[in-house]
Parts: sequence; structure tokens; C-alpha cells
Amino acid sequence: MPASRPTRDELLEAYALPDRDDVRVRMNFVSSADGAVTLDGTSGALGGPTDRALMQVLRTMADVVVVGAGTVRAEGYGGIRVDDRDVDWRRARGIDDQPALAVVSGGLRLEPGDAVFAEAVRRPVIVTTDAAADARGDAFDAVADVVPCGALAVDLAAMLDDFRRRGWAQVLCEGGPHLFGALLDADLVDEVCLTLAPRFVGGDAGRIAQGAAESDRRFALEGVVTDDDGFLFLRYAAL
Repeated sequence: MPASRPTRDELLEAYALPDRDDVRVRMNFVSSADGAVTLDGTSGALGGPTDRALMQVLRTMADVVVVGAGTVRAEGYGGIRVDDRDVDWRRARGIDDQPALAVVSGGLRLEPGDAVFAEAVRRPVIVTTDAAADARGDAFDAVADVVPCGALAVDLAAMLDDFRRRGWAQVLCEGGPHLFGALLDADLVDEVCLTLAPRFVGGDAGRIAQGAAESDRRFALEGVVTDDDGFLFLRYAAL
């Protein structure tokens, strides 16, 4: 028998967001059952059809998708877009047709010709340091808005303040692990959507959060979705 998977509408209901005027940060990650965040160097290799459908649903709900430059390179990010049905869903709720994309790059180790800019359907934002913006920011004038946030390291609270001024309340962060760790350290994570893949990877792959100081950060389990492929979709909210 074919595997039973949650429908798009079921995922939209399971991951519905509360009405909120202030900025809200939602993380989306996939991990193997033994805690590996990548397989053969990418997180996408751990996923399945429901995980990919969920990514699109979460993007559909977002005002802006945030991703670290290292993840852009490792995962081969191009321009992100939602399909026509999702555009209709967004229009019905008064949201811009497509989510914005923000790339966090402390050292601006990116190039204007990268696919993430060349294939963009909406002008991206690059969040970087004051120093990197002064040194290389002009190189991206044609393809992105460069937003300096912090003298020597990216100030993530300042980044969210910039998003707030742009009217971007629902923030979806797709990683990577060091960006997640920095957001945890700054106490800026409101929700974590974790796909647990039925795989045991071993090896040296890292965890979904890296670089954060050890601390007992408590989250509540808000929802659980499963599919017949053996995946577990967990939704956690910060307490």
C-alpha cells in the first residue's frame, strides 16, 4: 500500500500560527534519530516527502525566511518561492505574495552571482557586520539590501528590530546550526519545528544547535504529526 502522509491542509492546521504583531522566530530542522543534522554533508538527504511539504507550508506562513551563509553554500540554496496555491493562501490573509529571504553572513563570504541572489523572486536581504558592510557591501547593491547589524559580530536582536521595521513579524529560520545556537544564546527562539527522520547515521555529523552555551532551555511540546514513512514531526514552543 502507498504510504499515508498528512495533506497540505492538515499541515497548515497543525502548524497554524497565533495572531501576533511582534516578531516571532520559528526554527525548522531535520535530524536523524541518533541526532545527526546532516547525511553526506547536507540536511536535505535526511528528509522525505512530508518533510519537504512541511518546509513549503512553513515558508508559506512566513514573512521572511532566514538562513546562514554556510547553509546557503552547503545546501545549494537558490531563490525561494511558494507556488500559486500558496500565493492565494497568502493573499487571502493580506501577506505579500512571496516570503522575503534574509541571508546572515558575518564575513560577507558570498558573491553577487550566487544562485541565492540570481534566482531570487524577491530582492533578498543580507544581514552582516558593520565592518563587512563597509568593506564589501557595495558589491551587492544590484542584487540585495545589505543590512549592517553589529560592529564585529552580527547582532541578532538588531536584525529582528530591522525585520520589525519592515513589517516582518513571522520569521522562519532554516539554520544552520551555528545560527540556531546564536539565537538560543540570545533567547530569541519562540518555536522549534523538528523533523525526526527514521535513520541512524553515526559518523561525525553535528547537532541542530551548535556553539550555544550549555543551559537547560525549556520548551513545551505543542504538537506531533507522523507519516507512514516513519517520520516524526515535533513542534516545540518556548516556555
